[in-house]
Amino acid sequence: MFGKIFRTVGANLNSSSKLTESELAEHPDIKRVDMSRLDSDTREMYREARDLSEEHSELIAKYGDGSSSVKVRNPFKIGLIAAMGVLVTLAASSLLQQASSVIVYVVGALFIALGLDPLVRRLERRGVKRGLGVVIVFLGLFAIIGGIFAIVIPVIIKEVSNLVEQAPTYYNNLVRESWFMNLDRAASKFFDLEEIVGMGRDYIANPGNISSFANGALQVGLGIASAITATMIVLILSLYFLASMRSIKRGFYSLVPKTSRARVIDITEQVSDSVGGYIAGQATIAFTNAVLGFIMMTIVGVPFAVLVAVGVFFLALIPLVGALTATVLVVIVAFFNSPMTALIAGVYYLIYMQLEAYVLTPRIMNKAVDIPGAMVVVGVLTGGTLFGVLGALMAIPVTASIMMIVKQVWIPIQDKR
Repeated sequence: MFGKIFRTVGANLNSSSKLTESELAEHPDIKRVDMSRLDSDTREMYREARDLSEEHSELIAKYGDGSSSVKVRNPFKIGLIAAMGVLVTLAASSLLQQASSVIVYVVGALFIALGLDPLVRRLERRGVKRGLGVVIVFLGLFAIIGGIFAIVIPVIIKEVSNLVEQAPTYYNNLVRESWFMNLDRAASKFFDLEEIVGMGRDYIANPGNISSFANGALQVGLGIASAITATMIVLILSLYFLASMRSIKRGFYSLVPKTSRARVIDITEQVSDSVGGYIAGQATIAFTNAVLGFIMMTIVGVPFAVLVAVGVFFLALIPLVGALTATVLVVIVAFFNSPMTALIAGVYYLIYMQLEAYVLTPRIMNKAVDIPGAMVVVGVLTGGTLFGVLGALMAIPVTASIMMIVKQVWIPIQDKR
C-alpha cells in the first residue's frame, strides 16, 4: 500500500509540470547534496536514483504518466472503506497519545543526534572512523556533563540551603529598604504593600505550613529524579541514533520510489544539516549567555549566581522568549541585593541582547537556518501551543525545513508551469 502511495506521489510530482530532472535542476532555488558528505552506499544509491529519475521524467514529459480518471462504481464500498479509515485513524491517535512520553524521548534523542552528527563528520574528515568518532563525541559529551554536574550541583545545593536559611532575613530586610518604603507610600492609596509582605512573612513563619513545604520539596525531588531518568534515556537513545544515522537514512530513502529518491536525498541531507546546525548554534548561544551572565552577576553581587546562571542557560535554549525570560529572572533576583544591582543587571542584559541579536546569532545561525522573523514567531507560538517547551525548541528548525521543502519542491514546479 505504501509503495503505491509513494509511486503515486512521485508520479504526480513529475507529471504535474512535465519537466525533466535537468530542467528542474536549472531553478536557482534547487540545491544538490554534497556528494562528499555521503557514505559510499548512499552515494551509489543517489547516483542510480539520479540516472533513473532523469530517464523517468523525460519519458513522462514525452508520453505522459498514463493516469486516467477513476469512475465510482460502488459508493457503498467506498463509504465503508472511508469509515474503516476513520476508525483506524482514531485508534492510531489514541495509541499515539498513550505513547506520547516515548515519542518525546525519541524526538529529543533524534534532535541531539542530529546536533552531534556535524562533530562526528568533522572527525571523519580528519581520518577518524565513524564508530570511533561517535565514541569520542559521546565520551566528550558525558565528560562535559559530568564535569558540570560535579562542579555545579554541590554549589547549587549549598546555595539552595542558604536560600532556605536566609529567606526570612531577606524578607524582613525588604521592608526596611528606603526604596520599599517609598513604594509603599506611593501605593498606599490603592493597597497596603507592607501588610501584603507581612501576610507572606506570617505564612512562612507558620509551623502548620511546614508540611506543605515538605510536600513541595518532595515533589521537586521526584521531578528532578524523573528528569534525570528521562535525560539518561534520551542520551542512550541519541547514542544509538548517532551510531546508526546513516543506516536509518538509507532505510528511509529505500521507502521512497527510486524515481523520486534523488530529490528526497537532496532535501533530507539539507534538512538534517539545518537541524544539526541550529541545535549546536542554539546551545552555543545559551552557554555564552549563561557564562557571561555568571561573570556579570559575580562582579555586581547578585545572590545565588551559580543557581541563576544554570536557570539562564536552560531558559536561553528556548527561542524568541528565552533570553527575555532569563533577563527578568536575573533582575528579580538582583533586587534582593539592591535596586542598583538590579538596574546594572538590567542594563547589562539590554546591551547583551542587542549583541546577541545582531552579532552572535547572525554569525552562528546564518548557515543553519534562514527564515523570516514573522515565520519564527508563528513557528514558536504554534510549536509551544501544541507541544509545550519541546515544541518551542523544535519550532525553528521544523519551520525552516518546511520552508526549504516548499522552496525547492513546490515553487520550482509552479515557476516552470
